[in-house]
Amino acid sequence: MEKWAGVDLHKWSMSVCWLDESGKKQVAVYQLDVGGIKKFKKRLHLGMEVAIEATGNSGYISDQIRNRVKAVRMINPRQFKVISDSVKKTDKNDAETIAEYLSKGLIPEIRQMSKEQRELRSLNTRDKLVKLRSALKNKIHGIMNEHGVITEREMFSSDASLEKIKEAKIGGTAQFELGVIIEQIRSLSKTIKEIDEKIKEQGKNLPGQKNLTSITGIGELSSTIILNGIGDIKDFDDSKRLCAYAGMVPRVNNSSETVHHGHITKRGNKILRTTIVQTTLIAIKYNSYLKNFYLRLKQKKGSGKAIIATSRKMLEIIYNTLKNNWVFKDFNNFELA
Repeated sequence: MEKWAGVDLHKWSMSVCWLDESGKKQVAVYQLDVGGIKKFKKRLHLGMEVAIEATGNSGYISDQIRNRVKAVRMINPRQFKVISDSVKKTDKNDAETIAEYLSKGLIPEIRQMSKEQRELRSLNTRDKLVKLRSALKNKIHGIMNEHGVITEREMFSSDASLEKIKEAKIGGTAQFELGVIIEQIRSLSKTIKEIDEKIKEQGKNLPGQKNLTSITGIGELSSTIILNGIGDIKDFDDSKRLCAYAGMVPRVNNSSETVHHGHITKRGNKILRTTIVQTTLIAIKYNSYLKNFYLRLKQKKGSGKAIIATSRKMLEIIYNTLKNNWVFKDFNNFELA
């Protein structure tokens, strides 16, 4: 009886290498339709381990088989270079390689999200729409400056202010372009608002929501994004590992007896990292501890490095809050409810 299965996933099919303890292999191809997945599932049993390279549809396959096997290992493609650098680049060879490494316990795994987490993360389309809206606002800045009109960010904060921009006395073609851009900004703002409400609605059922919203600077929207980005806090042994996961630790280069600390790694979830920084910028306005920490570092290292270090401190507080199930009565004085 096979003990391991290496799965090489594709858009319409998957190649599977079945491997038993004697080293005997058998490769089969299954279509990714109801019939194909049913055939695949029939061969599974509770004593088996399955490894799947993380792709767009790997989460769906994992959900289908999770309760029928001992474990599903999701492969981190960035670390598993054996396949991408393989000389024999065939589906059969890839599936066999996955099965062999799985049998030896050498699969570099990636953290798996639940179906609910994946659905919520798909709402991160919001980030792309926000960036698009910002790009359009910058375009307006450029058009107005070309015609000698100085604009401030506040001029784009409401429909009324956008309408005033349309009334600016500039050339006919530029006036037309402004009208088109402003209508796009309004449409994007409406869509972003709808997504925000959906994220808040789904976030109410997430464990840890009340804990995080008790921290000054974190609201319903940002807490949902943070919780979704972190996942299960038990996956992290300490706050340093969480900071590393969020890409908020400095790069370290060792050369002989010299140790150099560079910029943050910026690995991991970019939206999580951005949200942490945004909430920190709000928190330092109202929390004396974080504000003093930020100002002290700002004098030594400048505002850029200071805000990153303070954001890392904020993430450590978030970690301890979730790990210890804290709810703050007054975060500004670190008073627990």
